[in-house]
Amino acid sequence: MFRFILATSALALTTACATTELEPIDSGAFVAAMPLENETEYPARIIETAVPLPLPGQMKAIETVSSPRVSPRQAIEEGRTSALIEPSVDGYVNAIQVYPYTEGALYRLYASPGQVSDVALQPGEELVSVSAGDTVRWVVGDTVSGSGNTARAHVLVKPISSGIRTNLMIATDRRTYHLELESVEGGYMAALSWRYPADELAGLTARNERAVAREAGSIGSGLTLEGLNFDYRMSGDSPAWKPVRVFDDGRQVFIQMPDNIMATDMPPLFVLGEDGDAELVNYRVRSNYYVVDRLFRAAELRLGERNQTVVRISRHERRSPLAAIFGG
Repeated sequence: MFRFILATSALALTTACATTELEPIDSGAFVAAMPLENETEYPARIIETAVPLPLPGQMKAIETVSSPRVSPRQAIEEGRTSALIEPSVDGYVNAIQVYPYTEGALYRLYASPGQVSDVALQPGEELVSVSAGDTVRWVVGDTVSGSGNTARAHVLVKPISSGIRTNLMIATDRRTYHLELESVEGGYMAALSWRYPADELAGLTARNERAVAREAGSIGSGLTLEGLNFDYRMSGDSPAWKPVRVFDDGRQVFIQMPDNIMATDMPPLFVLGEDGDAELVNYRVRSNYYVVDRLFRAAELRLGERNQTVVRISRHERRSPLAAIFGG
């Protein structure tokens, strides 16, 4: 009887294969799988300058000294001289003098007759206005290089004679630049630009915030789909905080709770021993996950005192195919 059933099934399968015509599959519909590399941004350590606090033992009496009177002209000259930043050998990158940008500083630009000096602004910075003190003996123009997000504004400066000076003010949508222009004979600065420490610090701060947010939203590192076990069953009550899924990686158990679990009462987790006694277990909460640093056969989420709401989590033991057919 058993052979007859197998023969009948095989005959039916052969007949079905003979009568069913499958449509050919278009090879162009296949899309090659590409491995996706995760871009890991590690938090950067920001070290700020320490400022000592004025402790009581450090307080010293200040001697009253009358400051000498300074004329307005001398005060202006001293303020201008102290704010002036000259070019340096260490500041050159190829032919470009790179100044550190500071609000209110004066930047020196040496130019020569018959030569054009390029003042390059930050990429993406839009030029608003350019004003020069002497527009008769100095030729000032502007242009743009690149396009889109890489567009960069340039201010071009050229004197018509040597031995002259003037100042230049550049206003953009981000900041203001003040330059001191001086025309010399036999040497000139081909180009100058700036680096922006405040923007770099803001970028590092934003990068740290993204890294912290990503770390807070992840439940663990080194998890692979091939090593995860989802054979867990849930029974009991069905409250609003009932877990969405449960799985383990062979070392830890991850209990995924609903997304709004932070706005409700979070039930404690009890692990059931061999004798059925419940005991509290150490676990961590990462985002909306309970992370248990051990495996268990059964556990319960309980909320309440008298009329408790209980959700039981049981690990389903895998059976071999022969045991599934014949039992045991």
